Amino acid sequence: MKKYILVFALLFALQSYAQKNITIFELEPSQSMIITGKGAGQDAAVNPYKDGNSIAIVKNLGKNIFTIRIEYQGKITRTRVLEADKATMIPLRQGSELYLDSDLKAKAKIDFKKGNN
Repeated sequence: MKKYILVFALLFALQSYAQKNITIFELEPSQSMIITGKGAGQDAAVNPYKDGNSIAIVKNLGKNIFTIRIEYQGKITRTRVLEADKATMIPLRQGSELYLDSDLKAKAKIDFKKGNN
């Protein structure tokens, strides 16, 4: 009986680990979308590390470029153009807002990991 409980616990832990918080976005031409940072219920992607620094892993799944824009306290602190089929890691300090801006149709995948606090 103890073996069954152990196997069940391991399967549950493995399933929890495998379920990542990955979100895919499709942007229409000339669309700007806030991804994270406006508060509860307003984030397009849930940043599980919003109470501290984190790292956004952004991958361009489309054929067109788009721009990643980071704002902190209302000021743009960083912009980066992401080419088609490329990925990048963007450090986010607590309170930052991450936006995706596109002039053409684009598709992006976003995941988060804990950053240095």
